[in-house]
Amino acid sequence: MRAAIGIITLVTGLLITLGIAMLHSIAMHEPEAVGMFRKQCLWVGIGLVLCVVTASIDYRRTRSISYVLLALTAVLLVLARTPGIGQPIKGAWRWIKLGGLGSLQPSEFAKIAIILSIAAYAHQCQRLMPRFTVGLVYPGAVIGLMLGLVLLGKDLGTTALISLISAGMLYAAGTRLRHLVPVSVIGATLLAAYLTQDPVRWRRVDAFLHPELYEETIALQSEQSKIAIGSGGIPGLGLGNGIQKSGFVPEQSTDFILSVIGEELGLQVTLPLVAAYLAFTLAALSIARRAADTYGSLIAFGVGALVGLQAIINIAVTTASVPNKGLALPFVSYGGSCMLALLILTGFLISVAWHSPAEESSPLLTRRDEREESSLQNA
Repeated sequence: MRAAIGIITLVTGLLITLGIAMLHSIAMHEPEAVGMFRKQCLWVGIGLVLCVVTASIDYRRTRSISYVLLALTAVLLVLARTPGIGQPIKGAWRWIKLGGLGSLQPSEFAKIAIILSIAAYAHQCQRLMPRFTVGLVYPGAVIGLMLGLVLLGKDLGTTALISLISAGMLYAAGTRLRHLVPVSVIGATLLAAYLTQDPVRWRRVDAFLHPELYEETIALQSEQSKIAIGSGGIPGLGLGNGIQKSGFVPEQSTDFILSVIGEELGLQVTLPLVAAYLAFTLAALSIARRAADTYGSLIAFGVGALVGLQAIINIAVTTASVPNKGLALPFVSYGGSCMLALLILTGFLISVAWHSPAEESSPLLTRRDEREESSLQNA
């Protein structure tokens, strides 16, 4: 487990350092980005403290507060949609104003709440998870409510991401595929129906399918991002020498920071960046296999799935492989809420690894099969 902890720590540190360096590079060309750089340094400092605190606490003691955290997050999601408290940006209600510190994005902390609450629920009901009501209806109702609150803020990308993580965790916990698949198909259909009724999101899909019609408007980010990454080639233009960041790629500090990395540092850094996310995910899954209990195993599984899937989606958006989803590049993009949430979850991951037994336990999915066989025998 020391190797897994070492990989998690090293990868997290390198990704954060890369993100800070790129924000500083962007600030060299955009005076307004100087404030982002300073705020990000502050959030990273706070996040690292929270990460250390979380890692030093026995994760098993947090089971009792996971549902409380879920309820508090639901309240924050409602407040984000409340006029006077919430801060609408570009038609989306995802933020709560914090004065000089910027804003808080409750949907980022919904990721923590969902992962911990599913893990706690599955730990409590682990032998009953193959049953339709216990394994899907009860947790599905709560998850659906949280997803509805996130979607209420017009955050379709985070809604889809949390849906995928939740489905993966429920399956790993013992929910049967024959129960999970139909509900997942219905959920995907409802999301698609919502997408067709939202003119802004639907235009993003149309811009993805027909970029030549929107190259000066909606497709501008993706098209300029591809130009930036392509111009960097293998060696890159050098740190601070990028051209596209000078107003050509909107939101280059957040969703499209990979375009700056590709242009300035080239393929020689972007490929190791992809490898770093893969290493983080595999290390998290290794921790899940060796965890002391179901609660810890599912936390590690959820954190690994979150970082891996979010990185894949962001990279796919930056390279115009999928429509724009508005998801940050984990540990690299500017954003205090995302950074805090990821570092807190990293602390949980390290805590799970630290309290795991020395010998290797059964793989997570093997435990799932054992629980299902036991349930069938008792039925």
